[in-house]
Amino acid sequence: MDDDSDSAAATTDRAARFERHRPRLFGIAYRMLGSVEDAEDAVQEAYLRWHDAPVDAVRSDEAWLVAVVTRLSIDRLRRATTEREAYVGRWLPEPIATAPTPAPDRQAELASDLSLAFLVLLERLAPEERAAFLLREVFDAGYDEIARALDKSEAACRQLVHRARERVGADRQRFDVPLEARERLVERFVAALGAGDQEALLELVGPDATWTSDGGGKVPATRRVVRGAARIVRLLLGLGRKRLATRYESIRLNGEPAIASYRDDRLGSTISLATDGERIVAFYSMRNPDKLRYATRAGEVPALAPAADVAAGASSR
Repeated sequence: MDDDSDSAAATTDRAARFERHRPRLFGIAYRMLGSVEDAEDAVQEAYLRWHDAPVDAVRSDEAWLVAVVTRLSIDRLRRATTEREAYVGRWLPEPIATAPTPAPDRQAELASDLSLAFLVLLERLAPEERAAFLLREVFDAGYDEIARALDKSEAACRQLVHRARERVGADRQRFDVPLEARERLVERFVAALGAGDQEALLELVGPDATWTSDGGGKVPATRRVVRGAARIVRLLLGLGRKRLATRYESIRLNGEPAIASYRDDRLGSTISLATDGERIVAFYSMRNPDKLRYATRAGEVPALAPAADVAAGASSR
């Protein structure tokens, strides 16, 4: 009886220790994979391995779990490469509704490394580059931790991070705009959309702006990237004329101001944005109904730990 009690207590303790790290693990997996379901699968698999791992094999709970979920995410991302080649149209990460937080500095930090624009930039990176870049730049991991997670030397990991910075660095800085400026721009854009004001819309869209739409072959969506303010505005106004979009409202997706498009009372799509502070320079329209499950349901996925939380945790280790 005592042995059974000790075993149950050990299982409960191990589960509680895992839960303390769940936000970080999910945050890594989601940023790696761009899918809530795939990220949750990776975290669940990490839990099963954690539950079965010998006690003496785990010297640091966090380091062990981060290494496992990172490797699982790399493997899943490699398999996804083939799947995405067969994907109908453009593939975009799955948007997640996030509620505004009371601390503007925390919200701005979360948005900087969770936005759809940032996740799209990460698509340029090979799986191991992506993992090394995220662990270093977003989760403030040391190169020793990255080396353990990727089973590589620290020198090799430094090179991976360096290459990744070169590929995404310039464009990432381009979208570094204060949250308040983005909010004001989105509010003006939603008002102009609601009024069908073509001139106002053209003033808010950059001349070289791009429109990328993901319908997954399940609903109509542009198969190619649409370029140029005039073409994008015509596209948006055409949706209204065809009653494919009857109402727009501002929402918060991935920590940033975004737009929800409704057809009558049913969510038809979301539009995430990138801006230079004065005009919108990129639109990411999610129309695939399978990827809209969490677009208006804030709080229904595990917390996405921003870098500030991870840095605080690292300093206490």
